[in-house]
Amino acid sequence: MDQFHDIRPYNDDEVAKVLNNLVEMPDFINTIIGFRFAQWPRFLRAPLAFCVKLALKRQIANISNVHEFQTRVASYMERMIKTTTTNVEYRGIEKLEKGVGYLFLSNHRDIAMDPAFVNYGLYLAGLNTVRIAIGDNLLRRPFVSDLMRLNKSFIVKRSANGIREMMAAFGQLSAYITESLMTDQANIWIAQKEGRAKDGLDQTDPAIIKMFFMSQKKAKTPFADAMANLKIVPVSIAYEYDPCAFDKARELHQKSTTGAYEKAEFEDIDSIKNGIVGQKGKVVVTFGDVIKDGFETPEAFVAEVDRQIITHYAIQSTNEAALALQQGLPSGDSAFSNYLERCPENLRETVLAMYANPLKQQKKYLNKSFE
Repeated sequence: MDQFHDIRPYNDDEVAKVLNNLVEMPDFINTIIGFRFAQWPRFLRAPLAFCVKLALKRQIANISNVHEFQTRVASYMERMIKTTTTNVEYRGIEKLEKGVGYLFLSNHRDIAMDPAFVNYGLYLAGLNTVRIAIGDNLLRRPFVSDLMRLNKSFIVKRSANGIREMMAAFGQLSAYITESLMTDQANIWIAQKEGRAKDGLDQTDPAIIKMFFMSQKKAKTPFADAMANLKIVPVSIAYEYDPCAFDKARELHQKSTTGAYEKAEFEDIDSIKNGIVGQKGKVVVTFGDVIKDGFETPEAFVAEVDRQIITHYAIQSTNEAALALQQGLPSGDSAFSNYLERCPENLRETVLAMYANPLKQQKKYLNKSFE
């Protein structure tokens, strides 16, 4: 039996069946209608559902494998880039070699768009697209799980209960990642810590590095060698504007004032939608250097990942404007000032901190390195 059957992406021979099942899911059809035809009268929902289903059946008729599905996704990605960004820039991608499996360990700002922008850059460069790590907390609706796994996502069991179940889930995940990289020569994308960095501060969770090591540790491979085998490349993604910034600020503000925040049932799905359709301005994706041997402990390895992500972060005009405003200086960016005017007043300081923190973190790191 396939030891990864419950977490792996769908295989080519499963694609047609999954797509046909998707088209028959009322939840999927209704979500598309709510997304594309939100302003239309409710009494038109039934005929719209019929038309949407018919259109989808035509679109999926010629899709029989993952590559064909991702090629279709790429066309939507191109449309999204034209309508929601002013420019997308890739740095360091020329250092990557074809036919080599890399583990892209990335900072995390947007649930769907972070791996999507990495994927699109690899696609344009003629490199293999990534297998994407995604938490099972995002997959409560079956159609979302199917769509993600069609797009080469694999599942991280964040909802595992108890130490034994959690360790088993981590062991399975570690084995899957190692096999993907070392046997399949596939690329992997995973965030540097659980959840998005809503405050704009990027920091790698040592537990993720320890999870990477688990499967090779069983074979008595030394830590430094094991990490070198995985060809880990830190990735730094910078958005001029974060479409979910105000929502993130609301969560942070509520936590700081009440001590708690409870997500709505499908809040993450709304975040995915807003991240896709919201305005992002300039987007810069920077690929760092493969981390080779010489790092003997998870803590030393984490420090190197953080160094690359923080120093490679492409500072945007909004980061500079936010820091200036925090310091009581003119922002020098009228567009950012207008953007802040649309932010609820009680959230502005939180939003400013969110945009200023990457620059402050980078300055602090660079100053420290020159001491």
